Amino acid sequence: MRAADDDRRQVAEQLRLALDEGRLDLAEYDERLQGAWAAKTYADLDRLLTDLPNVGPVVPVPPAPVLAAVSRSDRRAVRNEWLGHLWSSYAKVVAFFTLIWAIAWVADGVPDFYWPVWVVGPWGVVLLVRTAAGLAKDEPRKHTEEAEHRRRLREHKRDRKALQARAIAAGELPEKPTKEQRKAFIAEAVARGDLPPKPRKPGD
Repeated sequence: MRAADDDRRQVAEQLRLALDEGRLDLAEYDERLQGAWAAKTYADLDRLLTDLPNVGPVVPVPPAPVLAAVSRSDRRAVRNEWLGHLWSSYAKVVAFFTLIWAIAWVADGVPDFYWPVWVVGPWGVVLLVRTAAGLAKDEPRKHTEEAEHRRRLREHKRDRKALQARAIAAGELPEKPTKEQRKAFIAEAVARGDLPPKPRKPGD
């Protein structure tokens, strides 16, 4: 079974305790800590703890409920946000062409055929089909999760840059670190708990 970041953090904490108790030296701790953050499955994590006492196998962390626990009003808000995202461009185009049509009507003084229907009509039919299919496939929830993931990525990038800037100012990193130096610094910061792991895309 695939492991999650919470499981890796659990193993990292157990390794830290083993280091504090003198059961691991610093080199062993560093090696196992890197293995914990690189682990893909629960078996990979368990292998890092087999020779440590009073440590049981890693068990899956139950996922936090997302929409199951939200209220009906929250689900409605999620749906309305998705609908706004889907239909906003269409509404702007309809308003733009309708304005042109209305100006031409006033200028001619004679009601003209509503010609924008040839543009917005087919597009509206496509959007109606997409809306129905999206609601059936729970697209509003997926849209919200992806938007939240992008927000967390931006925050993680901002925190990572701030941490690197502080490290450069303190002399812990050179002024222009290499890619390998940055990666090593980030891995150490995550292991210390100074920086959370990079957020994973929903569904990964």
